[in-house]
Amino acid sequence: MPDPVARRSSIRTSAQSLTPAARNARIRRFSVSGLCAAGAAAAALTLAPSPAHAAEPASHGVATSAAGVSAAGISAQAHAMAEKAHKASKATDTDDLDRWIRKSLKIMKAEGIPGTYEGLHRNIMRESGGDPHAANGWDVNAQNGTPSKGLLQVIQPTFEAYHVDGTAKSLTDPVANITAAANYAADKYGSIDNVDSAY
Repeated sequence: MPDPVARRSSIRTSAQSLTPAARNARIRRFSVSGLCAAGAAAAALTLAPSPAHAAEPASHGVATSAAGVSAAGISAQAHAMAEKAHKASKATDTDDLDRWIRKSLKIMKAEGIPGTYEGLHRNIMRESGGDPHAANGWDVNAQNGTPSKGLLQVIQPTFEAYHVDGTAKSLTDPVANITAAANYAADKYGSIDNVDSAY
């Protein structure tokens, strides 16, 4: 039988050899994956029919909760969140994200758009995990043919309405995406700093 103390020691040594950025990305990936798995399991338990209802036919062929959220939708949402974290830990260099945020802040300042580094970074990590190519293929916007894309998960009509001159015309361009989203958030919420959930 393997020695658990020796195994813990080798795991600790392996984790200590990582750079701080790699360690943070690893922790983030494991944390998000764990939360997603726990959330999907809880949703599955909530949505599973009780024995008394198991014989009743589903009205639409899909098990749904009282809120109308399908088990498949919850599973897809959990998978998408885990995938965002995984892609971000592999694909996005923290130096790139820092550079994009700082460039956006300069443009925002010149245009009078409020927002701070912390507010932008917090929302980017929640929305895309720092992946400029992130795309949401499961929410209502995607179902309507306008999926949310980019660092701050903006839909094309919003991007066009709030695009800031001096940035690229591409929805997934990191600086253009951040700046348009901050412009939208300023119009709707006063600042991107006031946003703490889907907006």
